[in-house]
Amino acid sequence: MTRSARQFVTPLTFQALSGNSVHTELFDAGQAQAMDHIHLARWADLILVAPASANMLAKMAHGIADDLLSTLCLAAECPVFVAPAMNQAMWNKAVTQDNIGRLRRDGVAIIGPAAGEQACGEQGLGRMAEPENICARILAGTDKTMRGLKLVISAGPTREPLDPVRFISNRSSGKMGYALAEAAVRAGAEVTLVSGPVNLPVPSGVSIIRIETAQQMYDAVISRVSDCDVYIGAAAVADYRPAQMEDRKIKKQHDHGVIALAKNPDIIAAVASRADKPFVVGFAAETDDLENYAGSKLRAKRLDMIAANWVGQAEGGFDSERNALQVYWPGGSCHLPMTDKDQLAEQLLTVISERMHEKNPTQDT
Repeated sequence: MTRSARQFVTPLTFQALSGNSVHTELFDAGQAQAMDHIHLARWADLILVAPASANMLAKMAHGIADDLLSTLCLAAECPVFVAPAMNQAMWNKAVTQDNIGRLRRDGVAIIGPAAGEQACGEQGLGRMAEPENICARILAGTDKTMRGLKLVISAGPTREPLDPVRFISNRSSGKMGYALAEAAVRAGAEVTLVSGPVNLPVPSGVSIIRIETAQQMYDAVISRVSDCDVYIGAAAVADYRPAQMEDRKIKKQHDHGVIALAKNPDIIAAVASRADKPFVVGFAAETDDLENYAGSKLRAKRLDMIAANWVGQAEGGFDSERNALQVYWPGGSCHLPMTDKDQLAEQLLTVISERMHEKNPTQDT
């Protein structure tokens, strides 16, 4: 327990309820192990910091070791999980998000936070994830359901240039695709991430290919799907591109203008039509009639599964930390309710793994 934690609950309370010793000091000659931070770091199979304050996240991100907990985390060689909990304004600060990105790059798993009412009375993202969700995430992180599988995941938007300074794109942040890549690595998969331009850290253990246009994404995916078991098309690929890119900046001359468009290649349909196709999972972001549009896409493109979500709603979808999915496959469906995208990614991968096993019971997943 940190000094701040002891202001809320006494060590004696935790010791009485758990039946275990509570460690509080970096150097305590009264303990059986005076160098507790090394002893505990080697003893632990896993470390979970919950709740993880903005202060502790900053310490961990920058290697500051000035108390038992921060020193223990720095000395750890086992998996480390943190469940952030703080005021919504503190969570949304750029410096906190930079620290989260640094921790992700260092291999620390982030659980939550959740949205809702906070202890200070404000509303927003920053509540510690519910204990049952934290436990589920930890168990999922140790459950290698995709061990030995190779995944190709496309994520983020594409940009279709009009001239040297302008392009056609969309609001996709890439967060869902990146969460899927990170969750797949935790589940034991070998992951290649084909990413459009996003402002996200690359998940640890993921091989990344950066692209700009839909054609570049098509080329990168098609060149790799023959050697993968699962393709997840989570990218928001532009359906059309300007038929001609001007070599100079277009000047404002007329009240109205016309841009001729050419159709981009359909990446997921091309993958699904291959004789050696992998298990193909598409995404559908819809503003209306979600079930019909998603079902039509599933059938027309011969997909194995499609994950559909609403966009333009009050919560979830593009550029959000949270989302909900309606998942369809030939002969079945399931609903994955609103939650943070990290948790949603793990739930979707579980559905994919189960469906793959149903299609091929002899496959070891």
